[in-house]
Amino acid sequence: MNQALDSFALPSFQTGVNKPVSLRDVGISYPILQSLAIKHLSDGDVLTLNELADRLSLPGNLVQQLLDKCKQESLVENKQTSSDGQMRYALSHTGRAHAETAFLKSGYLGPVPVPLDQYWQVCRAQSSRNIAITRNLIEAAMENLVLPDRLMEEIGPALNSKRPVLIYGPPGTGKSYLCRHFNLVLGDNVFIPHAICIGQAIIQVFDPQIHELHESTENDNSSPLLLNEGHDARWHRCRRPLLVVGGELTRDMLNVHYDPNSKTYHSPIGLKANNGILLIDDLGRQQITPKEIFNRWIVPMEERRDFLSLPSGEHFDVPFEQILLFSTNLDPNELVDDAFLRRLGYKIEFSAINKDQYIDIWRQNCEELNLNFDPSVCEWLINTHYARSGKPLLPCHPRDLLSIVADQISYNQLPAAVTQQLIERAWSIYFVSSAR
Repeated sequence: MNQALDSFALPSFQTGVNKPVSLRDVGISYPILQSLAIKHLSDGDVLTLNELADRLSLPGNLVQQLLDKCKQESLVENKQTSSDGQMRYALSHTGRAHAETAFLKSGYLGPVPVPLDQYWQVCRAQSSRNIAITRNLIEAAMENLVLPDRLMEEIGPALNSKRPVLIYGPPGTGKSYLCRHFNLVLGDNVFIPHAICIGQAIIQVFDPQIHELHESTENDNSSPLLLNEGHDARWHRCRRPLLVVGGELTRDMLNVHYDPNSKTYHSPIGLKANNGILLIDDLGRQQITPKEIFNRWIVPMEERRDFLSLPSGEHFDVPFEQILLFSTNLDPNELVDDAFLRRLGYKIEFSAINKDQYIDIWRQNCEELNLNFDPSVCEWLINTHYARSGKPLLPCHPRDLLSIVADQISYNQLPAAVTQQLIERAWSIYFVSSAR
């Protein structure tokens, strides 16, 4: 290696996301740093030091060192200073040629990635396995939900086990709705890298549709990895992720996918959901079979690491650190065999609710929809329509029926009162009559 570039040798990392104080601490090889810098300069045409530092998510003094080396190689040149006195930088003719070549190799244009070793350490340090889930945590997170006592007794230990959980039962029993509240049980924040580096490949991990950024507040030290002097900007501080995939799940989404058009790598769903919850909803209705899903993840579920590969043939492994949930309204015994069911650990059945729970959910939905709650009207509905039809009391019914009532009230400009007549109309609209 050229002696001038010795400072870019990769270091051994300490656990944490502290700001790098030298280019060596960045943990990424010089060719990748140079490539990203000149691509950003090509995209921005002319940038100040602060603008380039924001794009690379690195401290300004380190970006200045990087620019100085690029200038030594005749890739970057100084431009006129900006109105606020900052030096501006642009690519030279040679730099533009290098940028074109760099874009042909990789379309990634974002912050400097973090090295895989550091991602491993941080991901394991903030694993939900380190959090003991107690009855108090469950009750606090679920206080606004109406749940049968049996479910409360089964859900807590299942989440505490950190083993995969299968939730099954008829449609409308609240399986997906409840699963979407599970990350409230953990309630803390984690650090998600914008991207990770595997050899010369950069895989973006951060997804703004999944990872909800946490708005930091002064003296907020809820994360043990957050240092007083601030954290490495290449990591986003987020709520623990909740990733839900249903019928759209394909085999490609379980592995690293390379897009030849954009020349970028897309991370698998297991990687995006790390340190959070991954819910496979409507299991059995995907293009990929449940058996294929379980076969793909049987080793990651046991070893807490997922084995991935790049199109180049390079193999690597990443943490598999999420609470894995499967939800289905099909018969579990028809989806997979007993061997797979045993590996899932907990199997929790959802079913119809009782009358008191139904009325409680009815009341909650009246409040949310700004409708007057009259328990006698709900009692009438249960004693007439449900009794005659034999339909089970499902948690989804109050919300769906009252939404139709609210639509009728809004359209006809009626008082916000739930009447038997409006319920009669909502019932006939909501439920399909048998063909005669």
